[in-house]
Amino acid sequence: MSDFKDLRIVDNFYQTSLFFPMPAVLVSTIADDGETNCGAYSLVQPYYVAGKDYYAMLLCCRNSSNTAQNIIKRKKCAINFIPDDRKYFKEAVRLGWPGDTTAEKMKNFSMTLEDGLRAKADPAGKYPKIVAESIEVIECTWMDTLDGAENDGPMPEGDDHYTLPKYHDFNGITSPYGAHFILRVDKIMMKEKYYNAIVNGVKTGDFPPLPVDYGYRDSKNFWYHKHRRMIAELLPVRQTTLASVRYAADRIDDKVHFSDDALQMIVNVPRIFLPTVLRGCVSWAKENGVTEITAAEMKIINDKRSKEKNK
Repeated sequence: MSDFKDLRIVDNFYQTSLFFPMPAVLVSTIADDGETNCGAYSLVQPYYVAGKDYYAMLLCCRNSSNTAQNIIKRKKCAINFIPDDRKYFKEAVRLGWPGDTTAEKMKNFSMTLEDGLRAKADPAGKYPKIVAESIEVIECTWMDTLDGAENDGPMPEGDDHYTLPKYHDFNGITSPYGAHFILRVDKIMMKEKYYNAIVNGVKTGDFPPLPVDYGYRDSKNFWYHKHRRMIAELLPVRQTTLASVRYAADRIDDKVHFSDDALQMIVNVPRIFLPTVLRGCVSWAKENGVTEITAAEMKIINDKRSKEKNK
């Protein structure tokens, strides 16, 4: 007999009906007076992660919030991942209170604002400042043309929600009170210590202290989980046979051939990703006039991938 209970699902179910681990971030945008506004959010996650012309994040928020209105008007935002520090989380909780104007919210802002990479590269442009204490920051642009959201305008003054004949499905104003923003990733900035860890190889002690918001709240408290030492679990090793890799490689292209020593270098690639890897190798070979990919060419291809990843 199962010991699960059937819990009623209500509005804001991730806060009222679940313990749901999420990031605790500050989203900075440009207010009407040109100043930077910071709002606290947890409903933010990767959206487009591969196979597109760009990468994207997804932000879900109340459509009357300063953040939503600023994104609708000026398209730009920055997602700031603050460190696990009680004083920073306390400030995030304060910034998450609805209804405050940007002037009220930012009057006693306890962190430091500075220009991000986009502002430095384009001094004539208008970009929100980033939070200097952050461990990492994602600078973004709202892709308003998706789902026909480019015509979404600011909320009429005095209203607290949108009244529209039709709401979008996944981008822009998606309900009378809600909004979803697909945000193109323009820049990822990271403090040097953690940048070096990703570039040179991450070890257990290299993970940054990031707070985890547990979603659930009541009328009095908001909870988060402090960072603890990470625990590593080895990935399963499932080496594909050379014969099966050869079978796939021989069917990718009729003009580019792979030697056994080249294929031996990719036998650990999970089967689901193998066709993509092989097609990438064939594309490189055709661009460089190569018809036989040996271990030497495969090393060049792998080095190229490593350099692109580091960039």
